Amino acid sequence: MKRISPSRNRGFTLIELLVVIAIIAILVALLLPAVQQAREAARRSSCKNNLKQLGVALHNYHDTFNVLPYRSGGTGSCTSVSTTLGGNRYNGNCSRLSGFYAILPFIEQSALFDTISAGDASIPISPGGPGGWESWPAWDSPVIATYLCPSDPGLNVTAPKSNSYVFSLGDSTAGINGSTIRGLFGRNSRVNFRDITDGLSNTVAMSEHVRAELGASTTANRNRVKHSIVNDVIPLTPANCRAQVSGTDFIAGVNVKAKHGNVLWDGQAERCAFGTIMPPNSQSCSDGNNTNADNGSAMLTASSEHKGGVQVLMADGAVRFISENINTGDSSATAPATNSFAASPYGVWGSLGSKSGGEVVGEF
Repeated sequence: MKRISPSRNRGFTLIELLVVIAIIAILVALLLPAVQQAREAARRSSCKNNLKQLGVALHNYHDTFNVLPYRSGGTGSCTSVSTTLGGNRYNGNCSRLSGFYAILPFIEQSALFDTISAGDASIPISPGGPGGWESWPAWDSPVIATYLCPSDPGLNVTAPKSNSYVFSLGDSTAGINGSTIRGLFGRNSRVNFRDITDGLSNTVAMSEHVRAELGASTTANRNRVKHSIVNDVIPLTPANCRAQVSGTDFIAGVNVKAKHGNVLWDGQAERCAFGTIMPPNSQSCSDGNNTNADNGSAMLTASSEHKGGVQVLMADGAVRFISENINTGDSSATAPATNSFAASPYGVWGSLGSKSGGEVVGEF
């Protein structure tokens, strides 16, 4: 009689184990990019939704006051006083309070709006708050998610005091901190929808911009192109601005600084504005060394961490994706005067920025 020996459990051989590990590694390598793309798609969708909310806020503001909010304004008081916060502070906002304050009631932030509006006599802080760059508890309020794009981690910035969205200057470069600009938002500006003769659907209102605060340097942060402003570019033309970059890095010796979206409540252009001259995700340039000056001139770009371009809010409330390869026209042209109604020389992108240039934009 034949004896049947009991079967023995056989484990994995080393080769079989290695094959299984290799298969798992391949699957992870295949699936990880898909997971990352899905996450970025969700973040991009959230950024788009924020812009839509900002569009609703702008329209509701316009319905209430019959004008769009200023980009920079406020109470005007600008006196340095001794405060209970420690040391001297400006007791007012120097007419530099950003438009993000003005639209707070229209994004369900009425309580914060009232706090800022009241100021605090015990400190003392005037109604409308101190300079947005100053220390004040209201400026350190809880994070306002509507003002931050989840795709934008920021560089050396504090979330409660920063913003991922910026107001349009149009194709203006001179006096970017002044009241007269070819876009929709300036200092103490009062632009009405009737002033946008190019059409609300053909005019950009807001855009994304990556947040950064990096000190001026000729050596550090050389690859932070879309985060940075190159100083002392004369004459200030797109061609000269482009010449400051080689590949993905700034050329040697240029003076670079990055201060954009780093002070939510300060309405100066370098903090919360962009222009439609240089293409999205490119560098910004200034013809001086202080873009923050009241008479500063600069080309400030739109930017994002989304691949290939930025999302913008049109004046009619629609959100569009603008390619970083959008037509930008004549790179040697000087920007039109801020009070000019001339057509933009900066192609489709420039035309989308001017509110009354008379351009025929077409598809973009």
